[in-house]
Amino acid sequence: MLNVKDTIKDVVRYHLKEKNGLALGQCLTAVGWVGGTLPELYEEDGMVELSMADVAGGGIAVGMALANRRPMYVIRYQGFNWYNAPSIINYAAKSKEIWDVSCPIFVRSIAMEGGIGPVAGSSHHSLYYRMPGIKIYSPMTPNEYKEVYKNFMNEDEVYYVSEHRGSYNNTEELPDIIQKDAKVTLFPISITRFAAVEAAKELEKEGTKVNIIHINQIKPFKIKKEYVNFITNGLVIDDDYVDGIAKTISYDIQKITNKKIDVLGLEDKTAGFYKQVDNLPPTKEKIIGKIKKLLEDNYNDNN
Repeated sequence: MLNVKDTIKDVVRYHLKEKNGLALGQCLTAVGWVGGTLPELYEEDGMVELSMADVAGGGIAVGMALANRRPMYVIRYQGFNWYNAPSIINYAAKSKEIWDVSCPIFVRSIAMEGGIGPVAGSSHHSLYYRMPGIKIYSPMTPNEYKEVYKNFMNEDEVYYVSEHRGSYNNTEELPDIIQKDAKVTLFPISITRFAAVEAAKELEKEGTKVNIIHINQIKPFKIKKEYVNFITNGLVIDDDYVDGIAKTISYDIQKITNKKIDVLGLEDKTAGFYKQVDNLPPTKEKIIGKIKKLLEDNYNDNN
């Protein structure tokens, strides 16, 4: 079975060779082909190398979208979103509503934790969450990625696809887990989904049943109707800052279910594994500790 990395590579190849699409970005054809996620194609195939795209490529992607080329715009590190967001938010996302002109862009924004400096600081999908006209996904499995691309090709919308290098070698799907007697429900996003699964396994060994509702489609956020009655008090887990979409989604879930939903994510300081900050996505151990604290608080509230 293909892993996520090879799935993305196949999707990009299909988009360029069969759909007359483009892939735009900086250092696309340099060492590593952006984490091994790009096929070895070149400009004549639609693989467009843009110098300084990290800080100015968003506007070029908008132009190519208006020319009906459905560009895949690759942002190598999510820290570069702050340079590219103005074009994507102020033009691509508003074009259809204001001018009745579609501007479909598939933004491939790639997260990681540290290693090359402050731009490589985890996910920044919260940056786009509050803005209209953008759909946000964070696929962590091969089938999820293919489904997101399929949806993009069937619509004329701006898609912000929050990838994470930590998922690229994954070959497994991540099914939701719903149990009648669960004590807690987890809503993990992005790379935290893997840690959430491991945390649930550990808690199950200790006798605590856990629901997991994986969040791939971040915006618009939806919960399957058949899940609502099984949702317990729980936890939204994200690898973005805790004051971002985690709290917004927590609020939405509480409105639907009337359950207490806490949040866990990055602390309010620079992200990365540098010893000065040590601010990384929640680990299995941190998730377990947070859940045990929630269960203890729930017990005290009821006694």
